[in-house]
Amino acid sequence: MLLPYTGKPLTGIDITKILQLAPSPAYVVDLGRLRHNLAILDDVQQRSGAKILLAMKAFSMWSVFPLIAQTLHGVCASSPWEARLGREEFGREVHSFAAAFKESDIIELLGISNHLVFNSFAQLERFRPLWEESNVSIGLRVNPEHSEGHTAIYDPCAPNSRLGIPRREFDGQSLAGVEGLHFHTLCEQLFEPLERTAKVFEEKFASFLPELKWINFGGGHHITREGYDLDGLVELIKYFRAKYNVEVYLEPGEAIAIGTGILVGEVLDVVKNGMETAILDLSATCHMPDILEMPYRPVITGGFDPGVKAYTYRLGGPSCLAGDVIGDWSFDRPLQAGDRLAFEDMAHYTMVKTTTFNGIQHPAICTFEPASGELKVVRRFGYEDFKSRLS
Repeated sequence: MLLPYTGKPLTGIDITKILQLAPSPAYVVDLGRLRHNLAILDDVQQRSGAKILLAMKAFSMWSVFPLIAQTLHGVCASSPWEARLGREEFGREVHSFAAAFKESDIIELLGISNHLVFNSFAQLERFRPLWEESNVSIGLRVNPEHSEGHTAIYDPCAPNSRLGIPRREFDGQSLAGVEGLHFHTLCEQLFEPLERTAKVFEEKFASFLPELKWINFGGGHHITREGYDLDGLVELIKYFRAKYNVEVYLEPGEAIAIGTGILVGEVLDVVKNGMETAILDLSATCHMPDILEMPYRPVITGGFDPGVKAYTYRLGGPSCLAGDVIGDWSFDRPLQAGDRLAFEDMAHYTMVKTTTFNGIQHPAICTFEPASGELKVVRRFGYEDFKSRLS
């Protein structure tokens, strides 16, 4: 059984210095590691001819968009707000998709998108009078009905999925005006699942490809993760480009941010009830919801599985949710109030999913420049940020 990717200890980041400089709580993105990932992605683009986009649903730290935009061709968005942010702050291509659109969404997106992808023939036809008057390239999201996912909630090809059009729904439909097909079936996976999925996609949809201009392989590709078959990916892209004379897009989010960030937290108190629980200024439900949803277990610098070291603690958040538990770890020394902890690989699917439930302090957003040793606090959040979400 394929197990969830839970990360591995970060390399090339001066975590000790970050813990000394950062406020708590805080997300800190290492710019050196971000440049490292971008170099890998650029190599794939140069060798394959593909265009790689930033999936904003995974990483929307727009203060670093100018750096990312030097390498990637644009962003993919899942809503008008994401698309607008991508247009304003990234400044290159904007590709938009949602499970369904309102008419007002279409009107706004047609003004700021380069590609617009529909999830059904019903929406394609309903909004045809609008998009036919635009210069936006129109696509359809397809469902190859080939599951490679290990967790149903993140598997777009799970039974009865609402995402993507199955092949049987194409019978009797017009593709007039459609210029591309998009499939997104993966989650935190290496090359081999994509290779198998692409084969099924081609078997089912090859008859449509000669009339198209582009194919989008979607996201979920851990291209910058150790062990990814970069040569295999390059050859797969070159195969589709040559055989069908199409542009090929990929839209990973995590691959941009893997291994770039940590979440800094501080021990507030240690309480005892059956076992010792260290209560942090970090919350699973507010700051790391994938711990509860995935489920996911992050790596902690200097933390080990329960019982491996002499002192084992349950780590919990400060909220009133009884289940606000991050997990159990052991350490080689006792934890006490004021200790700092670094949760590793916490740049992707973190900042984008946070909440202000209970009025819990939102982590600051920071960058760390290894060349100079400078930690910059890009954004702090205060009471007005919390209040402005309510009425």
